[in-house]
Amino acid sequence: MIPPIASNFVAGETPETALAHVEELNENGVAAIVNLLGEHYEERAPADADANEYVELADLIAERGADACISVKPSQIGLEVGATAFEENLARIVDAADCFVWVDMEDHETTDVTLDAVERHTVETDGQVGVCVQANLKRTREDLERLADLPGKVRLVKGAYDEPAEIAYKKKARVDESYRDLLEFMFREFDDGVAVGSHDPAMIDLARDLHEEYGTAYEVQMLMGVRETEQYALADEVDVYQYIPYGSKWFSYFYRRVREQKSNALFALRAVVGR
Repeated sequence: MIPPIASNFVAGETPETALAHVEELNENGVAAIVNLLGEHYEERAPADADANEYVELADLIAERGADACISVKPSQIGLEVGATAFEENLARIVDAADCFVWVDMEDHETTDVTLDAVERHTVETDGQVGVCVQANLKRTREDLERLADLPGKVRLVKGAYDEPAEIAYKKKARVDESYRDLLEFMFREFDDGVAVGSHDPAMIDLARDLHEEYGTAYEVQMLMGVRETEQYALADEVDVYQYIPYGSKWFSYFYRRVREQKSNALFALRAVVGR
């Protein structure tokens, strides 16, 4: 059972609890991106099992008419097992889903294979598959140039992985500068919409200004449990999606969230262990 403090960030352990949270969001004008927690599988069986659950999740979303899509991690559906496992499982999920499918970006060693897979599927589905790119990576401008003429959406985030300095910006101010530059490029060059993955009010304000300048459609994506009041308010003026994780592997995800909010970390961890 997920402790109450962790349930601020994770929508239970089953698809049913996740979709109950989706329904509450939809009632408040916010859409959802649902993610089954799991990653870095080195054997085929758990990768196939999670792919199966994504297929079932997509069916449930369609049956309930929920305003939701799904998001998968390459290492969750077989990338560390091998390219064949990843490609087969991603194809199976995309083929089965009536909703949009996001492919999350992981560390820099997975970037090329992830982009190759997304490019193939978003062309074949006429834009029903999208990908996340990270502003802290020095290569991302070139990746966006590659993605600009493709159908589908691209989510820009600042980046959470501790990448080597030779390939990534390390200082917050430099990452912020990169995010602003890349966001401006996306609003100027993309036709099928921009996904602003940020809780930073300055970046959200910038997206609003860029929309007014270029007219490019966009949406804002935020995490469950972070600035939720602001998410509801923002939904009055732009499409807002909340990233909703669920599943039995909730603890490591929750731990990352509380580390990002250091002032709450000790309190949250004590609540989890019951001290």
